[in-house]
Amino acid sequence: MSPRIAPPPDTDRAAASRAAVAARRARAAVKTAIESGDRSALEVAETAWRDPASPEATLRITDLLTSIPGIGRVRAQRFLDELGISERKRVGGLGARQRPRLRGFLRTRQPRPGNALHVLSGPTAVGKSTLSEFIRESYPQVYFSVSATTRKPRPGEVDGVHYHFVSDAEFDRLIAAGELLEWAKVHNAYRYGTPRGPVFDAIAAGRRVLLEIDIAGAWQVREQVPEALLVFLAPPTWEDLVQRLSGRGTETPDEQQRRLATARTELAAQGAFDRVVINRDVVTAAREVVELMGVPRGARDF
Repeated sequence: MSPRIAPPPDTDRAAASRAAVAARRARAAVKTAIESGDRSALEVAETAWRDPASPEATLRITDLLTSIPGIGRVRAQRFLDELGISERKRVGGLGARQRPRLRGFLRTRQPRPGNALHVLSGPTAVGKSTLSEFIRESYPQVYFSVSATTRKPRPGEVDGVHYHFVSDAEFDRLIAAGELLEWAKVHNAYRYGTPRGPVFDAIAAGRRVLLEIDIAGAWQVREQVPEALLVFLAPPTWEDLVQRLSGRGTETPDEQQRRLATARTELAAQGAFDRVVINRDVVTAAREVVELMGVPRGARDF
């Protein structure tokens, strides 16, 4: 007959219970630090891999991802599926192949501390204007540059709100006076440009600035403001982009073909951008852009 194993003394059980509570509190503190922006998820993961006994190491991978502003349970699960990582894993328990994949992903989720200027660009018809309007309405603390353009207003567009609609002569004057941060001729038709003064006034006032501009303009901003964060808005598929363009009905068939030809070239440029956001739906894409801008979690309205 096997000897009976005596239950642990009450003092041992109490000590184990206190240790478990302390561990939970330590993990909760790690999650709070990520949510508040005091620590990055990448730094937490690197700490976990250096110290297997740390609270960071025992943090569940799902808890790590959902601590990142803008990532909920559903998006976290989608990201884990794409990374090939089980939701049951703890950060410190990831294997040699999983760690580089997670590290690369977390690097793309980090805002640039102290950076105030952000550029949103992408191919024609990808939904930049719709996305910008959604962020504008949800986040009044984000300053949106109003571009100048030589094209005519589309139905519903308001001068000074959506664009500054100017003549070719006035656009020439803005260029000559050095009043544009960037400008370009788009689709071999109209010129667009970003007035310089309002952008730097907003930055000086401590506001985060978002420029919605074309790709040529993004390169000009990069030359003048190297620390600017360039975000590329991409369609889920090429077919989706074609459908968006043909469905909005604002261009003639010939102009649609010109824009699609330009879009193929523009899509090839996404690898040179700092971040890429897939525009599967407006709400999700907006959350990702705002997250990259480093807007505090408590300030988000959706």
